[in-house]
Amino acid sequence: MESVRAMVLAAVWLWVSCALVMGQEAEDTFGCEANPTGDPIGGGEGYRDIKTTGDFIAKSKDDLLAALKEAKAGQTIFIPDGVEIDLTGERNIAIPGGVTLAGTRGLDGSAGARIFTSLREGHTLFRTAGEKSRLTGLRFEGSFAGTEKVAYHASFLSISHYGCEVDNCEIYNFNVSGIGVGGAAINVRIHHNYIHHCQRSGYGYGVCVGEGAVHIVGNKFDHCRHHVAAGGGPGCSYEVAWCLIMPNCTSYCLDVHGGSARGDNTDIAGDWIHIHHNTFQGEQLEVLIGGTPSQGGEIHHNWFFHPPQEAVRSLSNTRVYSNIYGPEKKPQEKRIELVDGKPVEY
Repeated sequence: MESVRAMVLAAVWLWVSCALVMGQEAEDTFGCEANPTGDPIGGGEGYRDIKTTGDFIAKSKDDLLAALKEAKAGQTIFIPDGVEIDLTGERNIAIPGGVTLAGTRGLDGSAGARIFTSLREGHTLFRTAGEKSRLTGLRFEGSFAGTEKVAYHASFLSISHYGCEVDNCEIYNFNVSGIGVGGAAINVRIHHNYIHHCQRSGYGYGVCVGEGAVHIVGNKFDHCRHHVAAGGGPGCSYEVAWCLIMPNCTSYCLDVHGGSARGDNTDIAGDWIHIHHNTFQGEQLEVLIGGTPSQGGEIHHNWFFHPPQEAVRSLSNTRVYSNIYGPEKKPQEKRIELVDGKPVEY
């Protein structure tokens, strides 16, 4: 467990340093409300890093697709406030490595340019095509917000490269997944977004992690089946921190599959899992880890709806400590470790 502590602390140095600058240590607070990141939970009004121009200005579908073909690493494609771009019929649009796709969400009341699709066929709208791509300050709207088992699977973005970032966006109405991470992509940062209405029955993930290491920080989630889900095989890890988990969820909120779900005859549920400083507002089970994180799970300083021994399920190698729960913010009295699926005090 000490190795996983070292790993996750190194990965979140930025967020912890922000807390120290503000004169309080993150460990002293519970839930997302203290928010040491310096930007509002879910982004929007008050977000600091907002682009106001770029190397390319896109005001139409043709502008956007042409700019994505021409842009090079270090360049920004800017979509001004008030622009609406209909990408119906497009699939797997490539975002080149090092390119930023930007709008003005949060600037002087701007909701951000709206990029949408009404396609009701199986598809992923965007994909990364290189390292360190970034999407920021925009709205991305899919075609179906409901829970029904419709025949098509729609996703917004597939990330498969190192160091990609999605921040200060609103992502909604993609019935299978908002953001999917795979291809062993590491150091992926998904932060200060509002992700909602990704809730198709049997799927429905705000963020879905296959292979990769993902840091999910300062987001708002609502109306998903699982707000964050993971395949849980070797090479799969995630951190969820300072997020507001809003009341509407059609299944458990945060998920990691184990070997039984994958059918691979193991009990592995990812490498490391770190869940801390989140606020859970709804009655659904907060965390279900369907096996054993091989390097350990650490779950602490959350504000749960349920008592911690009920809020977290895992097979083994998962520690749950220093949480509060319920409207009265009752403190967790004893540290527990999940062993063979049962909470054991330590």
